[in-house]
Amino acid sequence: MASEINWDRLDKTKFFVVGAGLFTGVTVALYPVSVVKTRLQVASKDTLERSAFSVVKGLLKTDGIRGLYKGFGPVITGTIPARIIFLTALETTKAASLRMMEPFTLSETTQAAIANGIAGMGSAFLSQLLFVPVDVVSQKLMVQGFSGHAQYSGGLDVTRKLIRSDGIKGLYRGFGLSVMTYTPSSAVWWASYGSSQRYIWRLLGHSDSEVGTPSLPKSEVGIPSLPKSEASIPSLPEIIFVQATGGIIAAATASCFTTPLDTIKTRLQVTALEKKISVKQVVKDLIREDGWKGLYRGLGPRFFSMSAWGTSMILAYEYLKRLCAKDEEAIDR
Repeated sequence: MASEINWDRLDKTKFFVVGAGLFTGVTVALYPVSVVKTRLQVASKDTLERSAFSVVKGLLKTDGIRGLYKGFGPVITGTIPARIIFLTALETTKAASLRMMEPFTLSETTQAAIANGIAGMGSAFLSQLLFVPVDVVSQKLMVQGFSGHAQYSGGLDVTRKLIRSDGIKGLYRGFGLSVMTYTPSSAVWWASYGSSQRYIWRLLGHSDSEVGTPSLPKSEVGIPSLPKSEASIPSLPEIIFVQATGGIIAAATASCFTTPLDTIKTRLQVTALEKKISVKQVVKDLIREDGWKGLYRGLGPRFFSMSAWGTSMILAYEYLKRLCAKDEEAIDR
């Protein structure tokens, strides 16, 4: 159970190169869920495919496996630099925040919680500057030909038409809602994940001193700190169980809180170029079509996506940091 690996202990070049490959692999595995979720969120009242199963069946029937990867090109191209921005901002802001709080008489748990919160919010906001245009372009490709949406020849075609119609701001449709969706979503996710982990460890008979404080960076992935007695070290199956269960609880909480915002944002972003539509109109349309449950379209796929993405990314990120850690001699030099 190694100690927390801070930003200054990482080989930055290796971190970004290996990280790009690692997160690309996770994106490839989970991308189809995003396509299904997006199609469900934009389906009109008359659309035949209004369940996850029917959407998948329709995509496979018309396009085969590649149908589940509509819009993948822009996503994989844009998310690599966006993730670099996110991870750099996350780690550097976290370190700076911890230094700023040193003069205050706060507990280590409180310091870590505040630092992680500030870092998470700041990095989420900065990464949206790249994520939103990628979202807008990829989502238009995800839904092309579905429920009356326009057809495009590719990501460049979408980008060209958006800029011609609305200028650069066309690439930032729903930017405010994206920030309002992903920033609190991240905060709720991590808060739920940390608190649920502590509760689960206690149910399993491990005290806080044995497993560490969940809000501390090293416990964000559910890896306990080294206890005094080797006999009290949690087993690998226990660690995986706690991580998975904590991720599911966090995903359920975050998805319930933020799915309405995500549904509205998605509809705004995929609206036809010639149409000008407001948030108020989107909400009215959803409620008229399906009642209040219309705001929760795609909740199932989004919950699954957040569970799978969150757990996979946490495991991948912790593994990446340990893989890219400098040895002590290199740090001293």
